[in-house]
Amino acid sequence: MGRKVREYRSDGIAVTFDARLCIHAERCVHGLPRVFDPAARPWIRPEMGDPDAVAQVVARCPTGALQYTRLDGGAAEAPEPEAIITVSADGALYVRGDVAVVDEDGGVFARGRRMALCRCGQSSNRPFCDGAHARIGFTG
Repeated sequence: MGRKVREYRSDGIAVTFDARLCIHAERCVHGLPRVFDPAARPWIRPEMGDPDAVAQVVARCPTGALQYTRLDGGAAEAPEPEAIITVSADGALYVRGDVAVVDEDGGVFARGRRMALCRCGQSSNRPFCDGAHARIGFTG
């Protein structure tokens, strides 16, 4: 199944959103509610915020569903110098860094700076988390 990535632009920054990776952690909504407003259409309005602030909030997205490109010469997002894996209580494995997910044949399945990987085994978007852990009452 192909990914449908949407792009939202202002003069200073372009924000992309990949819905297949989003698990609704809401760090964007709580970080800049004027820019990331699920009740608005479009729900991402980068022109409503300072490009530096938008970039900071996008970089907090734990799944990589949100990415940004600076159009004003501002700094691009840099990966963590070393891979960091955080186990969330009863949920996903959050991975940050220049990370590649490799299949059993050694091929790169996915590459990114931020990912949420399934830990419960029930995601319909494996190896990525889709929030199934909450639906099934996963603990671990």
